[in-house]
Amino acid sequence: MSTPNRKVLNVLKGETVTPPPIWLMRQAGRYLPEYRETRQKAGSFLDLCYSPEFATEVTLQPIRRYGFDAAILFSDILVIPDALHRNVTFTEGHGPQMDPIDEAGILTLSDAGVMEHLKPVFETVTRLRRELPQETTLLGFCGAPWTVATYMIAGHGTPDQAPARLFAYRHPQAFRRLLDVLADISAEYLVAQIDAGADAVQIFDSWAGVLGEAEFEAYAVEPVRRIIESVKSRRPHARVIAFAKGAGILLKQYRRKTGADAIGLDWSVPLSFAVELQKDGPVQGNLDPMRVVAGGSALSEGIDAILQALGHGPLIFNLGHGITPQANPAHVTDLVTQVRSFR
Repeated sequence: MSTPNRKVLNVLKGETVTPPPIWLMRQAGRYLPEYRETRQKAGSFLDLCYSPEFATEVTLQPIRRYGFDAAILFSDILVIPDALHRNVTFTEGHGPQMDPIDEAGILTLSDAGVMEHLKPVFETVTRLRRELPQETTLLGFCGAPWTVATYMIAGHGTPDQAPARLFAYRHPQAFRRLLDVLADISAEYLVAQIDAGADAVQIFDSWAGVLGEAEFEAYAVEPVRRIIESVKSRRPHARVIAFAKGAGILLKQYRRKTGADAIGLDWSVPLSFAVELQKDGPVQGNLDPMRVVAGGSALSEGIDAILQALGHGPLIFNLGHGITPQANPAHVTDLVTQVRSFR
C-alpha cells in the first residue's frame, strides 16, 4: 500500500512544498454556520469537546468546505485542568472559568485518572483518522504549561496574566512544580493522541508574549523542551509545531532550545525576521486574522507578502492566531484560492 502524500507532514520533515500547504488555527469555529448549528445540538462547550461524534463532525466541517491540507482535532487547551478536577466551565461572554489553584492545591495535584478522563478525545482522533481524506494531515495539540498555568492560577483569563506572573515570583518552587506536572501530563496526552492516529502535534503557548527574557526561558522554553523531549523519546517519529505567540526576538533560539520541528509565527513577527527563522527549519504563519475579516486588497496583499517572503522555503501557510468569529467564510475561500495559485 502506497504512503499517502501528506503535504503538511512533508514540510514538517523539512521539505519545501509549492504551493505551501495550508490550514488555519480555529478553522472549525464560530465563523462557520455549520459549526454554530452543531454547537447548539451538543449542549455545553465541554460537551462538544468530549463528544467524539460532535467533535469529529466540527473538525471535518472546514475540511469539507475548504479542503485544507490539515485538520486539527477539535478540543480545548483547558481539558487538562478539567481532568485535574479544577471545575472548568465556559460561559458565553465570560470565557473559561475554573477554581483558582494555590500552593496547597499544587502540592496535591495528581495525574491519577487524567488519561481516563481524556479518553473521548483519543476516540475523536481515531475517528478522524478513519474519516479524513488520506492526504490530509491530522494534527493533535495541547496548551503549553505556562499558558495553561495562567488560567489555573487566576481561575480565568486576564489581559496580562499578572496573577500568574506574581504567583511565580512569590512562590517559585510551587510554580515550578505546577509547570512540571503540566509538562509531564501534556507529554502523556500528546503521545496518546499520536497513538490514536495524529500525524503531528502543536503546542500552543498563547500567553508567551507577556514574559520577560529570563521568565520566557524558565516558563516558556524549559517546559516545552521537557514535553518535546519526552514525546520524541517515546515516539521518535513524532513531529511537533511549537507556537509561542508574542515572543518576538526570543524566537531566535526557541526552535533549537525546545527541539520543535517547526515554529508558529504570530502576525507581529516581521517577515524579514521570519526569513531568518526559516533558514533553521520550517515555519508556520503568519497572516493577521483581521485581514480575513477585511477581505479584498487587505487580504490579498497580506497573503502575497508572506508567500513572496517565505514561499520558497519550508512553509505551512496559516494565520498568526486563531480565525475570529467575525471572519467571512467567503474570504477564507479567497485565501485558499490565492495560496493554492502560488508558483
